[in-house]
Amino acid sequence: MNPLLTRSTRWLAPSVLVALVVLTGSVQAPANTQLPAGSVVPSERHRSVARRVGSMLEGMHYSGSKLDDKLSATVYARYLESIDGQHSSLLAADVADFEQYKLRFDDMIRSGDVDPAFAIFARFQQRNRDRIKFAIAQLDREPDWTLDETFEFDRTKTPWAATNAELDEFWRKRVKNDALSLMLTGKNWDETTKLLKKRYETTLKRVDQVSADDVFESLMNAYARAYDPHSSYFSPRSSEEYRIQMSLNYDGIGASLQLVDDYVTIMNVIEGGPAAVAGTLSVKDRITGVGQGKEGPVTDVLGWRIDDVVQLIRGRAGTQVRLQVLPAGAAPGTPEKNLQFTRNKVTLEAQAAQKELRTLKRGDKEIRVGVINVPAFYQDVEAQNSGDKEFRSTTRDVRRLINELKAEKIDGLVLDLRSNGGGYLPEATALTGLFIDKGPVVQLKVTTGELEVQDDPETGVAYAGPLAVLVDRFSASASEIFAGAIQDYRRGVVLGQRTFGKGTVQNLVPLDRWSPRPVNGQLTVTIGKFYRVTGESTQHRGVEPDVALPSQIDLEEFGESALEGALPWDRIPGVPFRSESKSQQPNITALADEEKLRATKDPDYRWLVADLAATDAMRKQRSISLNLQTRKAERERIEKDRLGRENERRAAQKLPPLKNAEELADAKFPDTVLDQAAEVMTDMVTGVRPLHPAPTRTVRREDKTG
Repeated sequence: MNPLLTRSTRWLAPSVLVALVVLTGSVQAPANTQLPAGSVVPSERHRSVARRVGSMLEGMHYSGSKLDDKLSATVYARYLESIDGQHSSLLAADVADFEQYKLRFDDMIRSGDVDPAFAIFARFQQRNRDRIKFAIAQLDREPDWTLDETFEFDRTKTPWAATNAELDEFWRKRVKNDALSLMLTGKNWDETTKLLKKRYETTLKRVDQVSADDVFESLMNAYARAYDPHSSYFSPRSSEEYRIQMSLNYDGIGASLQLVDDYVTIMNVIEGGPAAVAGTLSVKDRITGVGQGKEGPVTDVLGWRIDDVVQLIRGRAGTQVRLQVLPAGAAPGTPEKNLQFTRNKVTLEAQAAQKELRTLKRGDKEIRVGVINVPAFYQDVEAQNSGDKEFRSTTRDVRRLINELKAEKIDGLVLDLRSNGGGYLPEATALTGLFIDKGPVVQLKVTTGELEVQDDPETGVAYAGPLAVLVDRFSASASEIFAGAIQDYRRGVVLGQRTFGKGTVQNLVPLDRWSPRPVNGQLTVTIGKFYRVTGESTQHRGVEPDVALPSQIDLEEFGESALEGALPWDRIPGVPFRSESKSQQPNITALADEEKLRATKDPDYRWLVADLAATDAMRKQRSISLNLQTRKAERERIEKDRLGRENERRAAQKLPPLKNAEELADAKFPDTVLDQAAEVMTDMVTGVRPLHPAPTRTVRREDKTG
């Protein structure tokens, strides 16, 4: 078994409106399901994959839930939410029509007859077209900006509209809000309408570029997510993107792309890739055509969906690709450049672990703090399986960075795992092994009830000095295994915010029996739960920091406990392990007291707390004024408050004040949380005494060896 800890569902969730070609296909829908002419329809491949996905979910998922009428109703509800979560296109009458399918979703996936789901999408697609056309028509007349009316921008809990008139009113206000936002930047009505019309027409084009694969991916994810929030279906293309995220490499030319005004535009040229080596491709260049090999025909890609263009440009290392490029800044009609590249392996260094060295003062002492940012738990499994001894992984990269920092004579180390959503499970145990000599790291309980204890794979440590782990609410899965183990072994101090609370394990299963590539996609199925060596699950509860630091992330809105259908918390017996002796551990109470004291004095800290309070107040809003003067006054107040907070911080730092909102927009702000983590590490290195007596921290564990 090769379990994977997937990232948060936000990263995995596919967008349903991102495809290129409407696939009418040759497959006809069954006679009992009428699909409008031109609608996307499922293929025989989709029907076959659906049957296999249903079988695997029933047979493999940790919950053991069966696809029955109860689960069918859940799938139905999730599917509707996936296509119209804001309740802004479909009518209550449409949803009433769909009720006939509510208890058929269990039968649909078993038989592969998924046509009713495609019929639901076809209705949504037509309604969505109508809504966007309505929005475009609203631009014919300037709204009355003096009316005291509000726009409710969050409709997730609003009932489906009973009439078209009700939706018309919502979309009228939505267009007015879009226009008002542009006019607040200084644009007049003519400029605003031109921009919005172009934006809406582009959106309308995207609606008609949805493919059958896109609809099918959303449907299969509705089934998977009905089991739990982290089971997911990946289409063939999403499977490839997932592989790239795990391995941090792909075969291509090394350029980041973005769709800008129908042009696939170069946003970044990746260092070391074929495009960077050639030096002929520049940022803001626009790709108008792609040709394969040295002489293959050039395919015009103007107006194409970006992921389809990416598929044309990527390819096997050593092969050639030709790009037809309109240079940056050149007007349409200008002669284009014809560039040829030989594809090669491109490494995504920006997404790999990185280090920095910070120097802090304590009296006359200079403390050197190393920081390693770990954005994910990755491993190039394909390279490892092929026998490549130099395969890329988080643990290998961190070990190398530790050695570099040790050569720079660091006094302490901070591992920054903020926003690290997890990744490859073996990397969590391997990374823990860099800091503990030996012992169990995590317990894994699978669908069958079997319990497996995963140990540190190597004896010895890479770093034995003072250690802190910085986490936030978006630190999940493998991050929580690592942070929990470091905390349980008393090997280091966990700083920051309570973590996400994802204590489930997923297995990645290709849906192809013989193909080396997932041409039918892949399924991640929750096959177990992991537990700390103390026996406690991180599910729902996450890892509590030893020393709390502020964060912009709302604990109530984000995290496992906020996800519908998440598995419950529980605990199992712990396993024997040996923690660090008490004499070698920092005084947690003293560190927390010192941090609280610093919070009252440090101007950056006070600025961050005030900024977070203002952000929290804005986040609780669910509607906004559509009166131009009211919005201007509100905007001016917000900007004045932000400018005041920033200038108060700058005055305390003896920095020159900012004059206006424009300077504020261009200003660079400190990473105050990381600054504070470095301060806590400096406290650990220099030693701090508690401000008041406190009870000894108790670590729950099953430690038979003392």
